[in-house]
Amino acid sequence: MRVLVTGAGGMLGRDVCAAALAAGHDLVALTHADLDIGSREAVTAAVARERPGAVINCAAWTDVDGAQADPDAAAAVNGEGAGFVAAAAAAVGAWLVHVSTDYVFDGEKGVPYVESDQTGPRSVYGATKLAGERAVAAAAPGAHTIVRSSWLFGTGGRCFPATMLRLAAERDVLTVVDDQVGCPTFTGHLAPVLVELAVAARPPGVLHLAAAGECSWYEFAVEIMRAAGVDVGVRPCKTAEFPRPAQRPAYSVLRSARPLAPALPDWHDGLGAYLAARVAV
Repeated sequence: MRVLVTGAGGMLGRDVCAAALAAGHDLVALTHADLDIGSREAVTAAVARERPGAVINCAAWTDVDGAQADPDAAAAVNGEGAGFVAAAAAAVGAWLVHVSTDYVFDGEKGVPYVESDQTGPRSVYGATKLAGERAVAAAAPGAHTIVRSSWLFGTGGRCFPATMLRLAAERDVLTVVDDQVGCPTFTGHLAPVLVELAVAARPPGVLHLAAAGECSWYEFAVEIMRAAGVDVGVRPCKTAEFPRPAQRPAYSVLRSARPLAPALPDWHDGLGAYLAARVAV
C-alpha cells in the first residue's frame, strides 16, 4: 500500500518511515521542508498528487514551552494543520492515523487515563493538540484513528535519554523532577504499530497507545544511567523547584479500554532498545 507520512524528518516520523519500508509498503515521506501542514493548499495538493491508501500524520509543534510563547504558530500546525491533513486524506479515500498526546489531560486523575476520560489540557501545547483531535474527527469522520501516546523518545531527534546522557558527561549530579509520572515510549516500538493501524487494523476514533509500566522523570533518569553504565548521581526534586513556562500534567499514564487494543513493550524494554540503537547509530 502507498503510505504517506507527514513530519517524516522528525524523531517519530523517521521511525514510522523505516517501519513502513520494512513492511514492504510504497512510502511517500514528506518532511517539513517538503510540506508545511499549516498550508491547506499545499497539503491538499500533495495528498491529491500522491493518492496514498493511508496517511500517518507525525507533523507537530512539539516545543511545549515554545507553544506558550507563540500559541498561534503552535495552533497552525497542531490544530488547523491536523485538520488540513485529515480533509486531504478523506478526499482521496485514505485512512488517517493522527498522533496526539497525553498532555490533553490535566493530570489530576491519579490512575491511568483511558480513551473515554474527560480532557482538560493545562498548556497551550495540550490545548492545540486537543484542537487537532477535534479537527481530525470533523474532517475525516469514520476514516481516522487518533493515537494518543506519551513521553516519546528515539534515536532520530532530541529526547530525554539523549539529554540526560549528554548532561551526565558534563556534571557530577543531575537533578530531575520526581512528581511528574508518565509512560516513556520508544518510537521504535510505537512506529510499526502505527503503520499496522493505518494499513490494516484501522480502528476508528481515539486509541491510547503507550509503553507498559509507568515512572517519574527521576526514575527514568536513574534507569537510563544504570542501563547505560554511567556513574553519575541523580537527585530528585519537585516541579516547583524548576518552574517552566508551560504546566505539565502531574500524572498522565495512558492505558486503553478498547477491545483488542495493541500493546507495546514495557518502557524498560524500550530504553534497552533505544540504547542498543543509539550505539549502532
